[in-house]
Amino acid sequence: MTLSTLLLSTILGISGCSNSSNTNTNSTANVENHDGHDHAGHDHSSHSHTSKAAEQQQKIEELSQKAPAQVLPPFKFYKVKSGISFTNDDIPKGKKTAFILFDPSCGHCQIEAGQLGKNYAKIKNVNLYFISMNDPALMANFLETFGKELVGKPNVEVLYDKNQDFIQKIHVPKQFPANYVYTAEGKLQSHWDGDKKIDFILTEYTK
Repeated sequence: MTLSTLLLSTILGISGCSNSSNTNTNSTANVENHDGHDHAGHDHSSHSHTSKAAEQQQKIEELSQKAPAQVLPPFKFYKVKSGISFTNDDIPKGKKTAFILFDPSCGHCQIEAGQLGKNYAKIKNVNLYFISMNDPALMANFLETFGKELVGKPNVEVLYDKNQDFIQKIHVPKQFPANYVYTAEGKLQSHWDGDKKIDFILTEYTK
């Protein structure tokens, strides 16, 4: 499945930490109710924009309703620091793997990174990958700023999803951060999106 450029830009343009933006339910009614309305010289471009935005939002909602990949599919991401490609074959064997789809500007993502850093001793045996489709320049110092205890750890990596493999092959979440925990055999154990208490996250990562 290939997402349209407009849909992708909508996902990348998420404000805050949510894919679900509030739409004005009155806008459609206002457009349809033209009784006595003078159309002369009226610019309808805003109506068209509203309609397209609503369609894209609906598409995101439909995609996010689909269950995540039950078995981890082939993917190719890129290490933010080095630009070196990172695929399924690069995941250390015999450990659970947790993917965190995030936006560097998302406050909840920043908080989760900090909480995980403070509890690193409890997750040192879990492969932990922060993944984003954002500009690598915006991701470069994410851990240094918000999860400094995770910097340089052998089981932690920040990855750039250059080709949008995650949302096309694994899942489109409703909110950031979105967490996906896969077993050592590559099977989906659990997933959730949005902010959660750190005790819940640690339990899911290590149970």
